[in-house]
Amino acid sequence: MLTEPALGDEVDRVAAAVGARVVHAEAGARVHRKTWLAATAVLLDAAAAARCAEGALPRRAHVIVLASTEPGPATWSGAVAVGAQQVLVLPGQERELVDELADAAESARDDRPRGDVVAVIGGRGGVGASLFATALAQAAAEPLLVDLDPWGGGIDLLVGGEHTPGVRWPDLALQGGRVSWSAVRAALPCNHGVSLLSGIRADYEVQAAALDAVVDAARRGGVTVVCDVPRRLTDAAHTALKTADLIVVVSQTDVRACAATATVVGALVGINPNIGLVVRGPSPGGLRAPEVAAVAGVPLLASMRAEPRLVDQLEHGGLRLRRRSALAVAARQVLTVLPAGRTQGRPA
Repeated sequence: MLTEPALGDEVDRVAAAVGARVVHAEAGARVHRKTWLAATAVLLDAAAAARCAEGALPRRAHVIVLASTEPGPATWSGAVAVGAQQVLVLPGQERELVDELADAAESARDDRPRGDVVAVIGGRGGVGASLFATALAQAAAEPLLVDLDPWGGGIDLLVGGEHTPGVRWPDLALQGGRVSWSAVRAALPCNHGVSLLSGIRADYEVQAAALDAVVDAARRGGVTVVCDVPRRLTDAAHTALKTADLIVVVSQTDVRACAATATVVGALVGINPNIGLVVRGPSPGGLRAPEVAAVAGVPLLASMRAEPRLVDQLEHGGLRLRRRSALAVAARQVLTVLPAGRTQGRPA
């Protein structure tokens, strides 16, 4: 759905290179839900992205916003609203578009649906991003929880899995390339149905190529990958954010967290505009979750109240989601936004 003829010509040329058939929608025409979901990939310009966002179409994979010049605020705003994974400038980023179309075509040919990738990051330090990443993994049907914070002490502690046998990041000898998910899963710790790729209680650095190989294997295996991303943007963190089908920014309802979250979102939009916000209570000054989302300029995915006795639970055995808890409800709300939208119930 492109209104600029030059962009349409560029897309036709790139699509021909990967053997993809292009169906051009009429400019200004209403996009139906069935058409939106049936396409292998969706290419939009800024005007079409804004129009699709107004139609409240569901989030899906392989949505790309194209521009012929450096994207301005309107382009980025449209990309965020429609849930695009990338904003590309043509003809300068033809190679990236080729890769995206090839990946979309491969996904369409696969018999098994590819898994989703969620990157969770804090809008400010200490807001509970790692906690929410863990909750997302525990609420997903087939989860892999990936710890990308080398200074976080190991996310296996958060789930009470520090003694569960299996490899951690420093033990994983991968230099990139294609690996089997079944082989990776067999090597990893599994805690209450969640496969874990955790850090350790020592200095180390996650290699971006190794992360890319693990995430690719898990996606091909139909697994929901949840990446706990540090606010220190390492190469691995950047890879996770760029690869994600959805970036979840976790914030709180106080003025400083709101300001910090807006700054973080501004930095993330240039990496991947498919961003949503989760807000945790309490609200000491009466600031509401929709107001935080409005300041940050991203959709509000879920809000939740503070949970009693959570700290005590984390100190004695790790997080165990109760199905009706605010944390579990918020996690399920976020998972339904994903293209696959797969959740599973956990015992109370």
